[in-house]
Amino acid sequence: MDAQELYEKLAPIQAAKGFFFNPDTAMVLDLMAGLLTNKARYGYMACPCRLGSGTFELDKDVVCPCAYRAADVAEYGACFCGLYVSAAVRDGEMPLPTVPERRPVEKTLAALG
Repeated sequence: MDAQELYEKLAPIQAAKGFFFNPDTAMVLDLMAGLLTNKARYGYMACPCRLGSGTFELDKDVVCPCAYRAADVAEYGACFCGLYVSAAVRDGEMPLPTVPERRPVEKTLAALG
């Protein structure tokens, strides 16, 4: 599977849940490629914008869609990496925001080993 195929597979599934891909398709496809790289590297699609440890139990909060996506999109209109956005961001009614990291520092430090 390549990035375009992953995009086409996931877009309707996530849209049905009220989550949309960023309208910047080039960025989305880069993130999809990162997800596929992490799947090959770790065996699961860890967020490419965060440091993965390679241990599923440590990374399960950042397996895409991450555990923080819903709260980020609800509060800011986008998730941390900008892959998922609200309808307002998708439709250009609001700009893509900068989203602060919600993942606890301890989890990121654990990924450093």
